Amino acid sequence: MSAFLAKEGCTTVGFEKSTWNVTIDCARILLGAHIDDFVIACANQQVLDGFRARLLDAFKGTYKGALQHYLSEVTRDMEKGTAYLSQTHYAEKILRTYNSWNATPRLTPMQPNTRLNKDNCDKNPALDFHRCYRGIVGSLGYLVTMTRPDLAWAYSELSKYVHFPGKNHTLAAIFTALGIDQFATLVILTKTPTFCGVG
Repeated sequence: MSAFLAKEGCTTVGFEKSTWNVTIDCARILLGAHIDDFVIACANQQVLDGFRARLLDAFKGTYKGALQHYLSEVTRDMEKGTAYLSQTHYAEKILRTYNSWNATPRLTPMQPNTRLNKDNCDKNPALDFHRCYRGIVGSLGYLVTMTRPDLAWAYSELSKYVHFPGKNHTLAAIFTALGIDQFATLVILTKTPTFCGVG
């Protein structure tokens, strides 16, 4: 992926290694990536379509259409200078996907005294088992980066074993996923700072 983006003239944005930008024909393209999902933004539809076509020619993938929401809901009040960021619908989707919607929620992100290590790895995990583990960990990643920093440590531990998960890793991932329900309706409130005039 990096070689393709470099060939297109893309550079990373700041210290962030999963966000790139490039200007093509006086139109700026922003590209955000997470694992194998991409969000591409550009004000010029023709430039956007051309870039996306080259990307899909270089890599096996599908175009899902215009982005309707990005795993969260943002409610803005311009007069008050506030914004509420919520991932309630996404948390519910995760719980329903992994048959955990009506399960008893957990109070901690990971079961106390859990110690994951490479000795518990399965060098040849079954495809469905592996897909399930990757799905849970990937879903947690979206939550962690937007509204659930409380899950960051658990996500960090679980993501270490994404290539060769074992039974203990999967049990820990399911435990963490069940913890999503405990605070699924939380929102992040941001306010525009007010500055005092200097006279």
